[in-house]
This record gives sequence, structure tokens and C-alpha cells, in this order.
Amino acid sequence: MAKEPLITAASHIPELSTLVDAAKKAGAVDTLNSAKDITVFAPTNTAFNKVPKDQLSRLLGDKQALTRILTYHVVQGRKTPADLDKGQLTTVEGGKLTIRRVDDTYKVNDAKVTCGGIQTRNATLYIIDSVLKPGG
Repeated sequence: MAKEPLITAASHIPELSTLVDAAKKAGAVDTLNSAKDITVFAPTNTAFNKVPKDQLSRLLGDKQALTRILTYHVVQGRKTPADLDKGQLTTVEGGKLTIRRVDDTYKVNDAKVTCGGIQTRNATLYIIDSVLKPGG
């Protein structure tokens, strides 16, 4: 996976298939695969399943809203745990993520990081258990 671009690498992780599908529906695959040195907080399929079905259907059908949600999960630079300890990151969408450490786990807003530091050719990936919502 370290030699493949972000979405290509993520497509090999079955638990990220909804995220990969969302990137395709938003027309963001090429953008995310060609971005340089980013960090992505990637919601699992289970995280997407927490979103009520009617809301998720609307979101997946609204390219502009979907792009906003996806870019809220992306920050510039490859972030290490030391970077996460600084407490706040600005997203590509323009919003802020609040990051805190709870024991040996990180929380991004209200989402728990379940796996972190996965390296792809152009990104560092942190898998999270909830979909992050801009402005909320």
C-alpha cells in the first residue's frame, strides 16, 4: 500500500469501501490520488452506517455536499502522533478538527481513531469510527 496513491490503497481495505465509493461519487479520486503529502481521517463502513440511511442516500447523491464532507476529513501534511498531540488541525474544507488523546487512543472531534499511521504513496491514513461533520 505504501507505493500506491491514497484511494487506490484504500480500495484494498474492505472496511473503507464506502469511503472509496463516496470519493468516486464526488469525482474526487484523481484529486485525492494526486494530492501531495496529506493526512486523511478515513471513516469505516460502520461509521457510514451510523448515518441514518435517508441522510446517507441524500449525501451520496449530492456531489457538492459530499465533496465538503470528504475534504473535512483531509488535512495538509503527513501528520504524526506528535502532530495530533498539538490539539487542532485545519482541514482542506477550511474547518477545524479538535484532536485529543484519551489514554492510548486519539479522538478526532467525537470520532475514535481505531488504526493510525497507515502510509500510502501520498498520504497518511488514520481510520476512524464516525463520519466527521463540518461545522458540527
